Amino acid sequence: MEETKKIEYIIPIINGEKQLESTIQLIYEQYHKEVYQFLICFIGNRNDAEDLTHEVFIRILKSLSKFNKTSGLKTWILSIAKHVAIDHYRRKKFYSLFTDAFFMKLTSKDDSPIEQLETKETKLLIWEAISKMKPNYRAVLILRGINELSIKETAEILECSESKVKVNYHRSLGMLEKTLSSLMERGAVNE
Repeated sequence: MEETKKIEYIIPIINGEKQLESTIQLIYEQYHKEVYQFLICFIGNRNDAEDLTHEVFIRILKSLSKFNKTSGLKTWILSIAKHVAIDHYRRKKFYSLFTDAFFMKLTSKDDSPIEQLETKETKLLIWEAISKMKPNYRAVLILRGINELSIKETAEILECSESKVKVNYHRSLGMLEKTLSSLMERGAVNE
């Protein structure tokens, strides 16, 4: 947290190429994992997420001088990541399911093979349900539900009001529940 404040303090006083390079390096080291994780959740493809992570940091480099302190650096960076993801989504229709990276921490090593298979199937159902959502609902669900950002941070990243975040998050949870029920019923019928 203190490192973040140092970076935010350095940004307005960058003088020259060498300071810019070291500042970008600090920003990258501090935030690349969060950007990558957000993009994996949003896009669902590791290769695309890696490419888009690089694109995010190129945009940060190009617009670093425009950063103002009205929002936090993390919020500003994730906002850029959201715009890159939406641009990508508009260019390429979303087909693939999300990866298991998010769920790795949820899997218990003590589970039996059957329990592990059931957990994997449940994860795939959840990702399938999330992937069917519109981008704005998917983004709020990822930021609030998976990344556990506050309502205020989510609103700043999505460039909308806090009440819109609350409504969209509530709606996205409802859609998730409805889609999961439908997928589970369909699965039970196919067995």
